[in-house]
This record gives sequence, C-alpha cells and structure tokens, in this order.
Amino acid sequence: MRDNISGADSPWEQADGDQYIQNISRKIPGYTLQYDLMDTLLTARLDEREKPELLVVGAGGGQEILKLGLSHPAWSFTGLDTSDSMLQAAKQRLEASGLLGLPGLPDRVRLHLTELSAWSSNALYDAATCMLVLHFVQGRENKLALLRSIAARLQPGAPLCMSAICGVPGSPAWELQMAGWRLHMLGNGIAEEEWQTFEQSFGVTSHPLPAAEIEKLLEEAGFTAISRFFSAYLIDGWVAVKA
Repeated sequence: MRDNISGADSPWEQADGDQYIQNISRKIPGYTLQYDLMDTLLTARLDEREKPELLVVGAGGGQEILKLGLSHPAWSFTGLDTSDSMLQAAKQRLEASGLLGLPGLPDRVRLHLTELSAWSSNALYDAATCMLVLHFVQGRENKLALLRSIAARLQPGAPLCMSAICGVPGSPAWELQMAGWRLHMLGNGIAEEEWQTFEQSFGVTSHPLPAAEIEKLLEEAGFTAISRFFSAYLIDGWVAVKA
C-alpha cells in the first residue's frame, strides 16, 4: 500500500510545500484552531509524562511539530512523509524556529522520507497525529491498514489526534457544504480555477468517507474513547486512545 500520507502532487496541496503552507490557512476555516485544540488534547493526556515521544504521520509542512514543539520543550518527534518537497518545507520551518539543528538536542526532531507501512522502526510512541491525511488514502481497507499501522506503533493508552475530509461526494449534504466552502475560499483570495481543481480532485486524488465510517475504522484499528474535537465544512477532527 502507498500511504500517500502527504497528499503530494494532489490539487489540494499544490506543487510544493512552500505553496501549501501559504495557501492552506486560507482554504480551511479554523486551520490554526484545529492545531490549538490538538495541542490542548494531547497536553491533557501527556503533561505528566517526563519526556513523551510523538509520531507524526504526514509531517510535511511541519505544522504539528512546530505547534507542539514550541509549546512543549520536553517533547520529541518522529515525522514521516512520502513527499520530499513537503519534508524540505517542514525542515526549513523547523530550522527557522530552532526546533532543528540546536546544539545538544540533535534527536528531538527526526524526519523520515518514507511510507509508514515501509518504515522498519520498532519504537512505540506516547502519542500520534495524522492531520489532514486520511482522505488521500484510497479505499476503505487501505485507510484501515494505515490506522492499524499507527495503532501498532503506540503504547497502550496513547492518544491519536487526526483529521480528514469526510462525506459522500455528490450527496445533497456534500453539495451544500461545498457551496459554502467555495465562497469561503474565493473570499480568502483562492482563484476560481484553483477551487475547480480542488473540487474535481475527489475520487481522483482524494477519497473521503462519511464521518461515521471513519469512526468505525478507528474502532476496528484498535482505538477507544473516540470523540470529535473539530469540524469545518467537510473537515472533521477526532481524538482517540489506543486500547
């Protein structure tokens, strides 16, 4: 299975990591709020641990590591992505923030260009994130395999924060949400042509499932205490705990 955990080469993320970083907050309402909520949920679970280690699936761009790393100096991160350009963008952002390349802290952030399914590490982590990733994985079984791969790399009781585009393309509910989302993007300077490319990506490079089905996948993958913490148009975010 190709995890496609970065969504690289998809219309959503555009041609490279730099462009992605510039555009994504204009496309998703509450983009930074999504990561603020992720931070507080993980903090509530991990704050009593001395030096928690986190797995970041789809680390290209660096947003999760940047947000959590600056807030929590004792936390360390292993980030995976399949897009070299997105990982380079993450590396540049993290170096600029001081999270990479600091003397005495060479191993606080480790970035790997790999699919999770092909990664040979046997480490078990205290938490994981998988933000804006799952809709790029085609097919229910492949999505389940990715979630199971994440669960297999977590300590029992470890939290997962994840988000994804959800819904049934072409349904009345989908069309209503997309109409509002289009106006949001155009109002934030996204070109009509770019919106149309995004709209046409579903079923091609992006493969959403209904939110209820995502929750079933989390259960099947071995997660409990599943609850939603974010929703904006067709994007939903969940927190869950490895059983």
